[in-house]
Amino acid sequence: MSAVIKHVGKVDYLQCWEQMKSQTENRNAESQDELWLVEHDHVFTLGLAGKEEHILIKNHDIPIVRTDRGGQVTYHGPQQIVIYLLIDIKRLGTSIRELVERIENAIIEYLATFGIQANGDRDAPGVYVSGQKIASLGLKIRKGCTYHGISFNYNIDKTPFTYINPCGYAGLKVVNMAELVKAEKLPSFEITSNELANYLNKYIYK
Repeated sequence: MSAVIKHVGKVDYLQCWEQMKSQTENRNAESQDELWLVEHDHVFTLGLAGKEEHILIKNHDIPIVRTDRGGQVTYHGPQQIVIYLLIDIKRLGTSIRELVERIENAIIEYLATFGIQANGDRDAPGVYVSGQKIASLGLKIRKGCTYHGISFNYNIDKTPFTYINPCGYAGLKVVNMAELVKAEKLPSFEITSNELANYLNKYIYK
């Protein structure tokens, strides 16, 4: 078993969110799981328990969207790989905690192929390299299925992260894959997206 990989491309955040909700609402026990490969224009998103105080600078033109995933505030923008995970977790037969660990391990193992040592954090989901966050994770469970997913910093402009406490943590730094891999060895955005999705399939459905 594995998920179908869909190359959605650049899409408006609100439009994509509505599509995820609709897909989850209308799926049944036979519906295939899907991984949506997406890129968004500049947007800050606040999770269900997200606190406005974690948005430190509001004098900007980046939209702020309160969404229904878990977690605090994060930023999406061009050159960040977003993979939405539309998974029947009940059919998968795993807990949400185990699923999160599988997702983190997939990213950790992918980075290891470039000689990058990364780790997860049980208390602060996501993937880190030397204390800097390279991937964020936030899910919503509805009818035994997940939507939302991960964002992976490929070569995103990091400036807007300084406008917030990323994921609710003051002073948390973020890092791009492009900063960790020499230019001549760095796969393209599209190839990296595909490779990440393949690793997610491998680890989620092991």
